[in-house]
Amino acid sequence: MDVRAYGTQARGVVSGADGHGRRTGGLTEPVPGSPAGPAAGQASHETAANRLPCGEGQAVHPDDLPDGLVVADSTGHVVCFNAAAARLTGCDPSEALGLPLHSALPLEDLDGRRWWQLTDPYGGLATRTRQPERNLLLPGGREVLVAARYVRARPQGPLERLVVSLRGTEARRRAERSHAELIATVAHELRSPLTSVKGFTATLLAKWERFTDDQKQLMLETVDADANRITRLIAELLDISRIDSGRLEVRRQPLDIAAAVRRHVGAHIAAGRSADRFVVRIEDRLPGLWADPDKVDQVLGNLLENAVRHGEGTVTIDVAPARSRSDEQGTAVTVSDEGPGIPEESMSRVFTRFWRGSRRGGTGLGLYIVKGIVEAHGGTITVGRSAAGGAEFRFTLPVSAPAFMA
Repeated sequence: MDVRAYGTQARGVVSGADGHGRRTGGLTEPVPGSPAGPAAGQASHETAANRLPCGEGQAVHPDDLPDGLVVADSTGHVVCFNAAAARLTGCDPSEALGLPLHSALPLEDLDGRRWWQLTDPYGGLATRTRQPERNLLLPGGREVLVAARYVRARPQGPLERLVVSLRGTEARRRAERSHAELIATVAHELRSPLTSVKGFTATLLAKWERFTDDQKQLMLETVDADANRITRLIAELLDISRIDSGRLEVRRQPLDIAAAVRRHVGAHIAAGRSADRFVVRIEDRLPGLWADPDKVDQVLGNLLENAVRHGEGTVTIDVAPARSRSDEQGTAVTVSDEGPGIPEESMSRVFTRFWRGSRRGGTGLGLYIVKGIVEAHGGTITVGRSAAGGAEFRFTLPVSAPAFMA
């Protein structure tokens, strides 16, 4: 994208001939006898010259950009003020065009200092080429994220254009709130098991001889269980970090999904749950599946644990051939129960962080991680209502293959 191609009004920066067929080295200037000012600019607002070249046969208007765009010419007057900038600042573009930059876009830093006087883009250091993004304040105290590019014809030459981008802070605020919630959740979840571990170990060390062997064993089993809980929480945090950064590794190898399902059900039965509570239905001739066994175990374990703990009645697990999102052959696993199910208004939030439904307990991170793991495999996961009225989770994994066999 050519940065010289900005401008939505008569003084707009263009990369070709102006509306009167005259090249101006990048800036359209009023031609004698032609209309000038905002009215003229509005008349030529949609001309091809006012669009941004974006590849052969393509053009993008400044108003199509998702971020605010403000461009000032070599004299410091605004020559472009797009629609996104107008939304962020509440300023009418027709009024901003032609004004000095400090008047059209009055910014202050968080200490109340006037930003353009502080940075002095036209009279300051000639070596500057950019201004990193930072929080600044509009009149009224509204925060915006501002970055700038100093366009010079030659290194250390005079400033030809100042290109300023504006973004709202809402997305960053949401991310900050999410991180704060994560820290608070982790602190809360760690406090209880760590208190237990510290308490029992301190008691055993101080009064070892006073306890019977059965009492010591009970305390050590509690410490072991709490240590496992901490380990699981740390593993969840690492998974979230990898999912959010796109670094979740999937180590594909041949996987017998039917055997994995039977193993998880067997573990629940061995833990004391009734065998009658589980129904496993596996179709014949399942396609060969290449997936990460540990990650798939994590998905199955989470979905079965949710169905057993939060659902009611029989837990049914169906395994059948299916088509993946890319219409590739794959396998679908459906876990359903006969409990009260998930309210319709909550289904869109099931796979978000910290969703716990109506029952408290847990970190609310499990289903978020499950979705990340399934999607890292190229699969999909959905939630709905089972035929018996309970919750139904269905995930599909494509057959896939490791990179060396592709």
